[in-house]
Amino acid sequence: MTSPKRRAFQVFLATVAIGLITAGVMAYRVYHYPDRVFPGAKGMVEVEIPRGVHATRVAAILAQAHLIDHPGYFRLYAAHRGAANRFRPGTYHFPAPLPPRVIVDMLVKGVADPLVAVTLPEGKNMLEIADILGKAGISTKEDLVALATDTNFAKSLELPGRSLEGYLFPDTYKMRPKTPAAEALTILVKRHRRVFDELKAKNPTGLNYLRSKLKMDDSQIVTLASIVEKETGQPLERPRIAQVFLNRLIKPNFKPKLLQTDPTITYGCVVAPAFLGETSPACQKWDGRIRRIQLEDRDNPYNTYTHVGLPPGPIANPGRASLLAVLRPDGSNYLYFVSKNDGTHQFSATVAEHEAAVVKYQRGGKPLGKP
Repeated sequence: MTSPKRRAFQVFLATVAIGLITAGVMAYRVYHYPDRVFPGAKGMVEVEIPRGVHATRVAAILAQAHLIDHPGYFRLYAAHRGAANRFRPGTYHFPAPLPPRVIVDMLVKGVADPLVAVTLPEGKNMLEIADILGKAGISTKEDLVALATDTNFAKSLELPGRSLEGYLFPDTYKMRPKTPAAEALTILVKRHRRVFDELKAKNPTGLNYLRSKLKMDDSQIVTLASIVEKETGQPLERPRIAQVFLNRLIKPNFKPKLLQTDPTITYGCVVAPAFLGETSPACQKWDGRIRRIQLEDRDNPYNTYTHVGLPPGPIANPGRASLLAVLRPDGSNYLYFVSKNDGTHQFSATVAEHEAAVVKYQRGGKPLGKP
């Protein structure tokens, strides 16, 4: 063998040897990688694994947290284990340092996200509910408001209105932090549907009366319940207040059939523009108090002082008691009520009785018409 050929052969052998050694080292490292502890991080390390990420991204997140080195090795090991597509999202707390084998085990097992308990009081509107859920860390307020006022999203949940108003059931819920807004709102709507269906099934007489006498559908029942919810916080008064409004709609001698309830004006000025996309000129002058310009406002579709019957939709999210009050009103003949300034109301059947109650409870004894 000539000298050049000998040198070429020697170079070839050296290259092969280096390649074999390198491959052997790589194989050794890969083989022992799952049990080799990387001393990059120490102590408890919090890592957030988002929903829907792949093993490559998970490996990068772990490397950024200094829990592993060689993200490629980690991904190959996870794939070899059949775990690459089984990592569960959540907030993990790793007691570093840990070997990759243990980290993979923890990611496959997952963590139980701490549930957040949040209470939604009766009578809150959808913007207020979005604020409560947002402050609790369930979802962002902005995402919740955007979906709650989205007509297409309401249609996807088979709701009749232009928003989710009236169907976000007030209750105490336990949800995961950072729950997608659509998921959180759907939970509330499903809860409303279950409770309302239960109440209708248990009160067929009242339901049939509303449907036959007033031609009210479910959405109108919810709308009236939302008005009852906003008019009183006294459980015993709800069936009577529901009856007052039903009497105004039913009794032929009560004309025009104006419900004349202040919360509808407020809703039309403060909340409805979020999904109607417009505000009446009178509402643009809103300063937090209802004044004559708002009372006489015909451009506010929710104003029950200028529009007969029920408003276009719910003005709040009623609870079980208010829904029940509409299905089971007390049967009284009252047409009016006025606040007694102690959380309760004085009910009257005639205009004269009502005016006397207004003088007593609202005017300090001063006759009507006098300053």
